Amino acid sequence: MTPEAHPRGAGALWSADPAAARAEQRRLAALAPPTWQPGPPPWTVAGVALTAGPADHEGRDPVRAAAVLLRGSEVLATRVEEAVAPAPYVAGLQGVREGPLLAVAVRGLGRRPDVLLVAAAGRDHPRRAGLALQLGAVLDVPTVGVTDRPLAARGPQPGPGRGSTAPLLLDGADVARWVRTATGVRPVVASAAWRTTAGVAAAVVLATSSGARTPEPLREARRLARTAGHGTAGQRAAGARLTR
Repeated sequence: MTPEAHPRGAGALWSADPAAARAEQRRLAALAPPTWQPGPPPWTVAGVALTAGPADHEGRDPVRAAAVLLRGSEVLATRVEEAVAPAPYVAGLQGVREGPLLAVAVRGLGRRPDVLLVAAAGRDHPRRAGLALQLGAVLDVPTVGVTDRPLAARGPQPGPGRGSTAPLLLDGADVARWVRTATGVRPVVASAAWRTTAGVAAAVVLATSSGARTPEPLREARRLARTAGHGTAGQRAAGARLTR
């Protein structure tokens, strides 16, 4: 990676100062790191998700992040981390609240995935640098954003069959795709993020969805974040195989 394409640390990006965070998003969006060129699957694909619990007696929001690393249906590693949310949710600044703990969970997997799926926008963002792109830049890992609906981009719905896609444009740029991951279900948005194009994002989402609406790595990360018991933070497991 050339110096011009390398991000700075996460300090300004996830700053509690909204103006500083937005300025860093704009700077990050203007970078041009080399595009990830995926080889033939199966890839090692990680998914990361965060859940929030009810506020404690001091008004603090406990959050739990879970990361899962898969190759096909084999679980290579998992990681759970818990903390208190450092900031409230602010539209367009999701990374300030979620980014630090998500990054810790992914690093805790112990190995670098080929690509990381994040339940957040990437280039489909008012400043073209949503949390999926931010997390990839901080971790130096190719990322794909996966959301239920577009954040800023617009485009027609895809066809009804699995594998149908349709472009989502933001100011004329192809930043994401509608992807029909299973026949008869609502499409998801696959957003270009760090070192990925919209086309690559759609291909990764389809390759990891296995006929379900949500890609398997994200589905497993969400399940783990919801069901992991207290005291599991920092634990890592490997060698399991998903059951469907």
